[in-house]
Amino acid sequence: MKKLERQKIIRQLIQNNKIETQEELSQHLLEKGITTTQATLSRDIRELGIIKNRYEEGSFYTVFDYEGEPENSGLIRTAMSLMDTMSAYVISVSRAMFILVVRTGLGEADLVADAIDTSNRSDVLGTIAGADTLLITCQDEASAANFEREIQNAIQPH
Repeated sequence: MKKLERQKIIRQLIQNNKIETQEELSQHLLEKGITTTQATLSRDIRELGIIKNRYEEGSFYTVFDYEGEPENSGLIRTAMSLMDTMSAYVISVSRAMFILVVRTGLGEADLVADAIDTSNRSDVLGTIAGADTLLITCQDEASAANFEREIQNAIQPH
């Protein structure tokens, strides 16, 4: 199956179902006979501009509303601020001196890391992303404390 066809199906699944995790999305795809790797699914989510919105009944994937086709999705990434990304994907954040430990849903840590890396924050030295955990190394403890507060403010339920 071609990438654009798969992404079209992913968009439809997100628009028509309350999907909370990448695993759940992967299951829906399997039911349609589509097998993907976690890396491919993460990439598709990022390219399609799919974000998570928090509601009282839970956090669900939604398609960032834009005009045009998926190939124009580069516009989405520039439209979403870093804190929008944090709000969409971060579950919790904690700090150990100048390092932040961020928890996300499975397969979403790299989305957050990419948003931080491309934001060119001078207070961040670098990021390391796993499947659902992200380490952020900050310049110093004060920078880490400030960034932690920003993230905490972004992830508070609306």
